Amino acid sequence: MKKTNACASITITPILVADLLAEGERMPVYVHVIDHPDARILVDTGMTELHPAVADLDPRLHPLSKQDFDLAGIDIVVNTHMHADHCGGNHLFAGKPIYVQRRELDDAHSEDDYTIREWVDAPGVRYVPVDGELELLPGLRLVPAPGHTAGMQVVVVETGGRPVVVGGDVAVWFGELDEPHTEGQLRVRALDPELVWLAHEHKPWRPRTV
Repeated sequence: MKKTNACASITITPILVADLLAEGERMPVYVHVIDHPDARILVDTGMTELHPAVADLDPRLHPLSKQDFDLAGIDIVVNTHMHADHCGGNHLFAGKPIYVQRRELDDAHSEDDYTIREWVDAPGVRYVPVDGELELLPGLRLVPAPGHTAGMQVVVVETGGRPVVVGGDVAVWFGELDEPHTEGQLRVRALDPELVWLAHEHKPWRPRTV
């Protein structure tokens, strides 16, 4: 991995990996690739197989392993949280560092019906527990954003202008950021982001213009 401070060249690419049935409608599941001058980062990993625990969501899967996607080209993985539709592909990145808030990892291991534990603890998966904020790379911060889960985190990308946030489920739909309620949603809005990528929306959320 080469070292450079050219943070302005950071790009974010959404990749559709599944869709789920939620309240009678199909809901997309996206992961996001952040191309940083120092590394290629994947935020969340989607799902790669069906499981009885999520059968009621009727998943239609498009796993990264079945797409034209360079799995080996990913240097770092970030889990925003450990729900099954966000960590089900972690096994594809065995041996790579997977950054997750320590609280989130603890809850995934201790709370019943929280996630699919065998997906969390897939062979070879290596977690890097994070306590609070962390500068992952120049211009790239992990920021706790509790609400959807107690250990939820987002990725804040700063390139000199207003930040861009890769938010996972900090909000499941745009209205939750239009009228924020949780600590995480309020924290994201306080950043005054240019836009926020979410896991279950096709396009990024942008603040309303007056």
